[in-house]
Amino acid sequence: MIDDSLMQAEFLKSILKDDYDVTTCHTAEDGLLQAESGDYSLILLDVIMPGMDGFKLLTKLKETTLTKHVPVILITSLSDVQHEERGLILGASDYITKPFSPIIVKARVSNHIRIHNYQMQFMQQAMFDELTGVANRRCYEEERLKKWRLSYRLGLPFTICMFDIDKFKLYNDTYGHPAGDKVIATVAKTVSSYLQRTTDFFARYGGEEFIALMLGNDAKSAFEFMKRIRQAVEDLHIPHNSPVSEWVTISVGGVTFVPKNDDMYDNYLKVADNMLYDAKEFGRNMVVWSNENKEQWREK
Repeated sequence: MIDDSLMQAEFLKSILKDDYDVTTCHTAEDGLLQAESGDYSLILLDVIMPGMDGFKLLTKLKETTLTKHVPVILITSLSDVQHEERGLILGASDYITKPFSPIIVKARVSNHIRIHNYQMQFMQQAMFDELTGVANRRCYEEERLKKWRLSYRLGLPFTICMFDIDKFKLYNDTYGHPAGDKVIATVAKTVSSYLQRTTDFFARYGGEEFIALMLGNDAKSAFEFMKRIRQAVEDLHIPHNSPVSEWVTISVGGVTFVPKNDDMYDNYLKVADNMLYDAKEFGRNMVVWSNENKEQWREK
């Protein structure tokens, strides 16, 4: 609930608090930060606020990846058609006009949260890779923004790590595509079993390539952790007639750093990709790592 009037916000909260967890903010700027950092089902937004008004904030909410799917109900005493039309065009889901009827407030909030939850269920289904059951590229694109913002806000080390199944084309050519699909699924299951913390994220990046994000590990501990994961895949002892190993193996490249104000995620993603390239150049079935000072570690 974003409303500069403490009295109005408390009144609305009193109507809804028995059924929902309600967070209140009293400036547009605080409301935007809170909306980006949480997992909300609905935003109640006052139209008339000093500085950034509700229409400007609504525009920002709908332009931001982390909040664009959250329904927004505008709170206003402006009952003329022009303002209502403007809000709906900007992406508002509904209007609640003053003075409030508690029954109408509850009904409209309930309806929009129910619709939102249905939509989120369908989106969740679309966020997972059908073959492996882990998150897909679309889910990764959204999750990386959340993890990056959280890491920056808390000053936590941020890790980007890329995996690749070694000589996978040769495996497909030798054993067939159904066997190749089974290998992709098995490797994904093994790796994801190690990445179970709420601060971890693991996704299929495309084909036989995967990506992992972690918060909190320094570069050395992240490097050591990924070495264990690489060994766990080799220890599956899935036969593979390749020049790398008699078993299916993975190459791993990663980077760990603490995000600064002027840092860009894509720059570090490129570093992780370069570390993966180096792992392949050095012979595959290994982990190559870097930190923000460009120091590099190689497993073998």
